[in-house]
Amino acid sequence: MGGERVLERARSSYARIEGRVAPYYGLSSSLAISLPLLVGAMTGHGDAGSVFSLGAFLVALRAPEGPYGARARNLASALVVVGIGSLIGGLLSGHPWLTAMIVPAIIVLGAAASWIGPTAGLAVLLTAIRQGDGDILYAGFLELMGGLLTTALFLAPWPARRLRPLRTTIAEAADAVAEAMDAVAENIGTADPAPLEAAEPDDEELASVTRKHDWDEARLAAYQALASARATAEFYRSGRGRSDEPTRPERLLDALTRVLQETVGVRSQVEMALSAPPEREWEQEARVAMSALAARVRLISGVVEATGDAPLGGGDSAAIRRLGRRSEAIRRAGLAGDEDLVAVAMIVDIRRSLERLEGSVDAARRLAAGGVQLGVTTPRLLRETPAPMHIWQQLSKAIRTRSPGFREVTRIGLTAVVAMSLSAALKLPHGHWLTITAMLSLRGTYGETVEHLVQRIGGTAVGSAFAAVLLTLASDQPTTAILIFIVAMIAFSTRTVNFTYWWLFSTPLTMLLLDFSIPSGWLAAGQRVGLTLAGGVLAFLAVRLLWPTGYAERLPARLGRVIGLNAELSRMTAEVLERRADRLPQDTISKVNEAVDGVEEARVQLGKERVPDEEAIAKLSNAVAAAHRVRDDLIAISRMPHVEEVDPGPLAEILERFADAMEEATDALENPDFRPPEPPPDAPSPEQRLTEEFVRLETRLASLARRRRAEVKSGVSTDEPTPLRRALLQASSYRNAARSLRGDIEELIENSRGALNTG
Repeated sequence: MGGERVLERARSSYARIEGRVAPYYGLSSSLAISLPLLVGAMTGHGDAGSVFSLGAFLVALRAPEGPYGARARNLASALVVVGIGSLIGGLLSGHPWLTAMIVPAIIVLGAAASWIGPTAGLAVLLTAIRQGDGDILYAGFLELMGGLLTTALFLAPWPARRLRPLRTTIAEAADAVAEAMDAVAENIGTADPAPLEAAEPDDEELASVTRKHDWDEARLAAYQALASARATAEFYRSGRGRSDEPTRPERLLDALTRVLQETVGVRSQVEMALSAPPEREWEQEARVAMSALAARVRLISGVVEATGDAPLGGGDSAAIRRLGRRSEAIRRAGLAGDEDLVAVAMIVDIRRSLERLEGSVDAARRLAAGGVQLGVTTPRLLRETPAPMHIWQQLSKAIRTRSPGFREVTRIGLTAVVAMSLSAALKLPHGHWLTITAMLSLRGTYGETVEHLVQRIGGTAVGSAFAAVLLTLASDQPTTAILIFIVAMIAFSTRTVNFTYWWLFSTPLTMLLLDFSIPSGWLAAGQRVGLTLAGGVLAFLAVRLLWPTGYAERLPARLGRVIGLNAELSRMTAEVLERRADRLPQDTISKVNEAVDGVEEARVQLGKERVPDEEAIAKLSNAVAAAHRVRDDLIAISRMPHVEEVDPGPLAEILERFADAMEEATDALENPDFRPPEPPPDAPSPEQRLTEEFVRLETRLASLARRRRAEVKSGVSTDEPTPLRRALLQASSYRNAARSLRGDIEELIENSRGALNTG
């Protein structure tokens, strides 16, 4: 069974496509690595060219992404790391036991600090193993110059493509929001999806059109795309100095966020209306109106991507007008006694929500028409580093709580010590491959480590044989430099496609680069394969025997945070209903999203354990889905039309009771010994109080419906917006929203408890 699981992981790791080919990254890296070698070979300074090229290789490994300001800071930190690492490596050259003591500490530092990464350990290790007694400072200077060459090539397109990452992420966010709107539109009505599902077009884009959008997936993708775009915009802001005034891209993202929140509200209202619809048809008009608004959002995406040279469409929507006429006809039928007034009220609410959604889309449209622009500034190369006391507090907390990150770093450090000690004690030729395999293959979970080992060992075995062939064919240094250019171009271009391809081509690249001055052959290739296998065994034993990952231990706190933040959001929604606040704060919604993402991350990591707890993972999936729905329900309630002179009834009190229940659940999850206080003998229990509030809500809705019919019969015009009419519209929406929210909260709490009680 375990062998089948490993084989399945191997098949998936080799077959999976992780990203697109990166030709510019490959070209820049290959030029930076091979040009110094070629120049050194042509001028008789092959050793100097090799050192220069090593620095370029180490910086190219960072693969910086994001805005060019962030790339510049990333590459600047890589230059510092390579410069210091090359000096340390030069001092350690020829001292294997001293290297075995110092390199693991540097590897641990890189694993703990993301801005350092594995670059420091590789720089020290690869520099220390180089032969020769040259000037250490001169060699370090050459490596630094190689890194500068890579940096210059990576940042060369900055003037022409400075805003491209920002435009791309905003356009992707707009497309994701439009996908969520389409998911709502496709679920309005009962159209038969069978003809589209039966279609099997060869074109991938046409195939995506035939598939019905899943609301949960589309909504999650939209939130993630907006978060990614905000993070990118924040990178640009970090290079411009701090200011409270939002930039135009940030204002556009705010508008798209409002569009998504309005969409969440419309979706909730549609679900309620479909559960008890009026007899007259309304679905087609609502579906067309929603699809038309989604198309407008896609036009916004096109304008952002095309830097303004694209149409934005008109300002008025005929589809919204048609829906208005249809809802008015249904409303008149309800007042005449031919339709249920509650169903009529829900249709009217959907029309109003779509009108508000149209306004939000139009606001985003006006912002996009002005262009995604930022003034040109000099990128800041220095990061905003936290205070030393803050770093110490974080370190102390990680050690005290034995966090998954601390366990992973400790595991990597101990494995590096063993690998370096074995290499020094046995005087292994090319022993650095043992350490490199162990340090780069270890991951936080068993499944990730096995996957990387399969990729690493398979790629190294084939790549080493390929390298031996290339070294045999390389008759001189210029030929070797040309071969290095070709291999580096393939390796770095395909690195983002699949990491197996990277190991396949980076192995011969590294061998050719390190053996540029003293070529080796089949014997060295065999030794490298053997040491890679040994390093894989060390990594496997480490992740198998050294401490559990700790994700399961942190689940109570993570689940408690999700439920607790939703409780806070519920109280804030009550404040909106009582008009003590205008809207839900975006930062609280973002905190809820981050907390849910933390639980989702734990669920994914638990699925990569050697023996996953499938029952707990399933309950965590249900809890994550329920948490998303609770957030959406609260957003929908807060976005419903609220008329000042209309009493919201008991809904605010119901939301407070929901918050109480979620806070009690949070305490119970985080503290197994927690027991809620017993109510007085004559007092109702929290569940009884909640039931009483729901009875009040139902009674109020029935009373309003009777009074409204009596009002119309008494001669009041059906078009007159009386307080009773507005109260009926709101009460019907509140009743259905509260019912949906109650079920989702119960599912969230039940599945959270179940996930902790399995096994």
